[in-house]
Amino acid sequence: QVQLVESGGGLVQPGGSLRLSCAASGSIASNYIMGWYRQAPGQQRELVAAITSGGSANYADSVKGRFTISRDNAKNTVYLQMNSLKPEDTAVYYCNAVLRTILGTKLREYWGQGTQVTASS
Repeated sequence: QVQLVESGGGLVQPGGSLRLSCAASGSIASNYIMGWYRQAPGQQRELVAAITSGGSANYADSVKGRFTISRDNAKNTVYLQMNSLKPEDTAVYYCNAVLRTILGTKLREYWGQGTQVTASS
């Protein structure tokens, strides 16, 4: 059984920075795509950033230039460095690991429990 455990959330003033970490316990093959999603109250969960085992990353337009996703395959850990945080970044952030076929069919997916990020003065 795979578990994803997030850490690093908290309260920060607008313009500040936070670094989220997500450690996978159990066996996560390196070919899983790992990513971060977020969900604000009353809104749908949205993709923030995702990264392949080879290091290819994609970002939501709203966070490009401010957030950086990275991963350490040896440690089964993915990170999200968040800089220049804005009040609209406030949400619960969820770690995600997904395995897809070459055609994009989802085979397996795991979610973390979520960590609160609040950017407020």
